[in-house]
Amino acid sequence: MIQVLGSSWALLIGVFMLMIGNGLQGTLLGLRGELEGFSTLSMSIVMSAYFVGFLFASRAVPELIRRVGHVRVFAALGSTISAILILYPALTEPWAWTLGRLCIGFCFCGVYVTAESWLNDSTDNANRGKALSLYMITQMAGIVLAQYIVVLGDVSGFVLFIIPSVLVSMSFAPILLSIRPTPAFETTKPLSIKRLIEVSPLACMGMFLLGGIFAAQFGMSAVFGIRAGLTVPQISFMVSAIYTAALLAQFPIGWLSDRMDRRRLILGLAVLGGIGALIPTFVTTFPAFVLGAALIGAASNPLYALLLAYANDYLDREDMAAASGGFLFINGVGAISGPLIVGFSMDTVGPQGYWGYMAILMISMALYALYRMTQRSTDTPVQDTVAYAPILASATPVALEVAQEVYIEAEENAQEGDE
Repeated sequence: MIQVLGSSWALLIGVFMLMIGNGLQGTLLGLRGELEGFSTLSMSIVMSAYFVGFLFASRAVPELIRRVGHVRVFAALGSTISAILILYPALTEPWAWTLGRLCIGFCFCGVYVTAESWLNDSTDNANRGKALSLYMITQMAGIVLAQYIVVLGDVSGFVLFIIPSVLVSMSFAPILLSIRPTPAFETTKPLSIKRLIEVSPLACMGMFLLGGIFAAQFGMSAVFGIRAGLTVPQISFMVSAIYTAALLAQFPIGWLSDRMDRRRLILGLAVLGGIGALIPTFVTTFPAFVLGAALIGAASNPLYALLLAYANDYLDREDMAAASGGFLFINGVGAISGPLIVGFSMDTVGPQGYWGYMAILMISMALYALYRMTQRSTDTPVQDTVAYAPILASATPVALEVAQEVYIEAEENAQEGDE
């Protein structure tokens, strides 16, 4: 771990500042949109646009990097993020925010892809898994800290929008001044969706449903809080509970996943998340909202890595990296639809539609997992499963491929140990 920090500390600091900026802008827009009188439907479109840009960038940015190089892509996209963050409070119109979120989703995906390719280049087979864990912890810490910065200023002013803009601009310095020569860049051609469904229907369905859940958490939590009458500090605390619980749950879930039938664990986490969403659906108090947010965060984020590991149990080693692109697309489609459906639900049944939507998705995942257990009677023996690697539901193609490399290396080491 010390070796990873020694080689990647500047990159991790830069990513930490980027995640504060990203975590701030989502919550800020939800709060400011209410002050500006935006409808729930308008805000759901604004929030959905981020995931449209993110998904499009996951396909376009690798080609852009190959054409002009890492440094130029990182600097150009980072500068665009900084500019858009400043423009949000100056152009308070739904159409302007939608375009801004579309661009920012594209740009954040691009800078993550660039940073993650540098991180991957700075590690080797011996410490890649540790580097991935540190990267995930850094991302989560940035998002959590962002929620507490929100309470320090006036949402109706400019200062809270200037802070993430400055942080994004400052993130360039530690990254660009410390990187080694630009690494070679290549992403694997995605495995077809049809092939992924044939390999693991449960993983594909789970990825799609998790996309909708993650988008609701990341994009619509602040909108729910405003509609439910919560204060800004209460909203910040509730959102931070999602990501704090997600971080704390990753490693215990990873430990369990390597020691038990993963389908049972997927079922258990989906049930836990469903219960977590049902509690605040019917108990409309702030403690219930925080408890629900924590339970859903603790269930949904580890589920992403768990589903990836489960699918890998049925993939040939040479197909693992290619599978990451297909799963990213499935998850992205679910994420784009998430805020739109949540917005419709909240307009139809009130603020509790936010929790009801996530409860339906989690319970649907649990029921489908139960169904798949009746269709595939035996699971891969625990001793033959690939290792679990922690990764966020906001992963880019590079992060997913790094995780797949960790799986492949772990499997190869296990095979060597058996010989």
